[in-house]
Amino acid sequence: MFKYLFLVISFISISFCSSAETIEIDMVNKLGKEKMVYSIKVAKIDIGDTIIWKSADKGHNVEFVEMPKGVKKFKSKISKDAEYKFEIPGIYLYICTPHKAMGMIGLVVVGDDLSNLNQIKKAKMQGKSKKIFKELLKEL
Repeated sequence: MFKYLFLVISFISISFCSSAETIEIDMVNKLGKEKMVYSIKVAKIDIGDTIIWKSADKGHNVEFVEMPKGVKKFKSKISKDAEYKFEIPGIYLYICTPHKAMGMIGLVVVGDDLSNLNQIKKAKMQGKSKKIFKELLKEL
């Protein structure tokens, strides 16, 4: 009896653990006609999923500039891959620190939660990022 109960509990645990996904986003100098971009601009993921930002071209990073309450500041090193596991639902706005004015920004929506959208909309953008930011918000 205990043997079967253990097997059932193990199976359920494995099912929950294996449901998390990992998404890769490239940080690149050029993608099609665009320059200084992330390969995915708006990522919609589940709680517990991980994003790996790959340093495909040198000179880029990831810095959270707006995020849900309870999330600690996150800023990766320049020209290094970055990884973050998303545990708190909501919208995360991130930039490439050296290329934010050139439009190198992205959004992550975790758990289909748009509760901090008003906070995100108030973010100050510079240069080309202003226009791109408006376009990204339309995708939410």
